[in-house]
Amino acid sequence: MLLILAHRSRLPLGLAGALLGGCSASDSGGPECLNLPRPPARDLVEYVRVFPSVTIEGGVDLLLAPTGDRWYLATQSGQIYTFPNVAEPPAPTLFADLAPQIVEGGEAGLLGMAFHPDYADNGEVFLSYTGPGGPVFESRLSRFHTSDGLTLDLASEEPILVVDQPYTNHNGGDLGFGRDGFLYFGLGDGGAGGDPQNRAQDPDSLLGKMLRIDVDGGDPYAIPEGNPFAAGGGRPEIFALGLRNPWRFNFDRLTGALWAGDVGQNVWEEIDKIVLGGNYGWNIKEGLDCFGQDACAGAGLVDPVAQYRNTGGASVIAGFVYRGAALPDLAGLFLYTDFYGETLWGVAEGAAPVVLSEAGVRGTVAFAEDQDGELYALAYGGGIYRLRAATPVEGPVLPDMLSETGCLDVADPRRPPAGAVPYELNVPFWSDGADKTRWMFLPPSRPAEVAEDGDLALPIGSVVVKTFELAGAPVETRLLVHHGDGEWAGYTYAWDEGGGDARLLAGGETRVVGEQTWIFPDRADCMYCHSRAAGRTLGLELAQLAREVPGDAGEPIDQLFLLASRGILADPPAAIPLPAIAGDAPLAERARAYLHANCSQCHRPDAPSGRARIDLRSSVAASAMNLCEATPRSGDLDLADATLLTPGDPARSILSARMHTLGSTRMPAVGSAMIDSEGAALVDAWIAGLTACPD
Repeated sequence: MLLILAHRSRLPLGLAGALLGGCSASDSGGPECLNLPRPPARDLVEYVRVFPSVTIEGGVDLLLAPTGDRWYLATQSGQIYTFPNVAEPPAPTLFADLAPQIVEGGEAGLLGMAFHPDYADNGEVFLSYTGPGGPVFESRLSRFHTSDGLTLDLASEEPILVVDQPYTNHNGGDLGFGRDGFLYFGLGDGGAGGDPQNRAQDPDSLLGKMLRIDVDGGDPYAIPEGNPFAAGGGRPEIFALGLRNPWRFNFDRLTGALWAGDVGQNVWEEIDKIVLGGNYGWNIKEGLDCFGQDACAGAGLVDPVAQYRNTGGASVIAGFVYRGAALPDLAGLFLYTDFYGETLWGVAEGAAPVVLSEAGVRGTVAFAEDQDGELYALAYGGGIYRLRAATPVEGPVLPDMLSETGCLDVADPRRPPAGAVPYELNVPFWSDGADKTRWMFLPPSRPAEVAEDGDLALPIGSVVVKTFELAGAPVETRLLVHHGDGEWAGYTYAWDEGGGDARLLAGGETRVVGEQTWIFPDRADCMYCHSRAAGRTLGLELAQLAREVPGDAGEPIDQLFLLASRGILADPPAAIPLPAIAGDAPLAERARAYLHANCSQCHRPDAPSGRARIDLRSSVAASAMNLCEATPRSGDLDLADATLLTPGDPARSILSARMHTLGSTRMPAVGSAMIDSEGAALVDAWIAGLTACPD
């Protein structure tokens, strides 16, 4: 196990002896820290497959008709299927096929469906889809009619609203009738990164907005009198603005409140309670963070009710406020999930979100509500699931107090306990100036394997420990555990003010420690950096470990040799060490080493989605970094003629600008509330010294 003793410091005398010395605990099956359990699921909700005959793939929307007798499932490719609302319905039948008239693919296609409140009498169905036209295609909202609920009359189509789409993504497209009888229509910002034409904030654009229209008045619709721009100053259809991509929204059947999930860009996914005239911040803010600027206070923006971090691939899927009877503990909570994950959350306005299930259905694309207020999840890959109370799961739990883990002696947190193997790094990750102590525990007789890129692959059962100190006092200890199922998980323990012990945190927190802000990551944040592509343990790689450490008598000893002596490594190959950033190595090598340690976890091949086009590993040729004079993909931060790296000019280099700022424009994006002025100065000096892009 691994514990950091000091930021950019050498191991204290005696640690080499700990590396070489015996360990009675490991001789009898391993230290207590090796036996940490994965916390069992404490889910309140579980998903159960229903309607076994319904196996349609590519579904995007699921609705129960207001008559309560039939379900309707819309697919992205343009087909709508229907089946009776019984426990075991027959195979679905085709209600409509819009494929010949839609543009489908990516985020385009048939996107939303709504029944008129008087559907039982008028048979009106409203559909949202993308069709030919516009710069790329059009978002179309149309009214259709059915006379029997079994077949939609496509010839009855009445276009209601057509909006040109300038790009292929962020189309939104959800529909729904509010208790006021008006039709609500959500549209994304039109696509591309960062909303380059500021459409979400432009009151003269319908993109990036929640619209509200009266489809029972006017031709083809009337404007509700209360709409914020009904009397001028913007498009009168607008109900709320500042949205990036409100893929799914729903109304609380008890209060009529409108809740939406707004898909974020790179950092935050958010849940919003949409109110008349509200501005939800995009592209001034993403979640609670400023976007593309250092300051954004005082803009009159509505904060999200909840947000969660994008850890590599994320797309929030909004559900409903639960008003059923089967899950009384969930009453009044708004439920939501993520398309790329399995976690189901619930949140009430003014309260922190709670995890309701960690074993949902990956690929959930929409939720549905039946006449009793019970909820269903639609999987894009096929299948419909009903939410019900979970069966309690018993099992061992992760200790609530750090002192109970066996991973650290809270009376002497800098001293490795029996069985722990401390190590030092050549270039530690910036952690807001904290001193760090690292060590690791490996199961007996099971050394780490060395991958082709030099990363150490620790065996199942291993635990890595890192403790952070500010002003000589411990603040946080993180455990990175390779569980028996082969998966890694990160756990955070926050120390009490007196430094007597640390308590396990259930989620992320931000606290003021001394005179600075300290961010405690949640478990998803841990895996944001500790990705599979980055080798999970990050610092445990030959280039970081290849260094001398002091022996018992102060003599320098090769750290890789010490690790091999303890059975951590078997015949480690020769390694070229990363140069210390404050050393005497060439400037370019030191700057590349800094970027490797602090940025390459995400910026490398196969890294989390959207972050791998540049490669900041020190092992790649400078010409292969895809960095020099590259066009920014996520905004230019208002820098004139900016590129990711402009030779000789840090002021025109996005790389430099992101290191000098905080908020959503900050890199690294996770776990830091302070700028590393030393590291930023090093990278700036490297950029300033370049006369051309490296060969």
